[in-house]
Amino acid sequence: MSKPSAYRVDVDEHPFELRHEVKRLNRRLDQIADSLEKAEIKDVLENYTNPKKRIITNFTSGIARGLGLSLGTFVILGILGYILSLFVKMPVIGEYIANLQHYINEYKR
Repeated sequence: MSKPSAYRVDVDEHPFELRHEVKRLNRRLDQIADSLEKAEIKDVLENYTNPKKRIITNFTSGIARGLGLSLGTFVILGILGYILSLFVKMPVIGEYIANLQHYINEYKR
């Protein structure tokens, strides 16, 4: 069964245009291949198709996030406590902080 004449490509009529189009498509395919190699798609696919790797990766990232949040909170609260201790000697703020310390000390008993 032959194709209708509208869909047939006559190579003899447009040889330069076809070669140009093939070269352009080959260049584009090379660009796509290079970008896929740079994106390391193979490694990503291996990671998502292997459940053990995915579980280990998620577990270690969860531990790292939890540890980072805990240490970050500890440092920030320590810095804020130090800054607040500098204001204890001020009249208005110092009295407020002294009252807070008094309530905290009573709660500990």
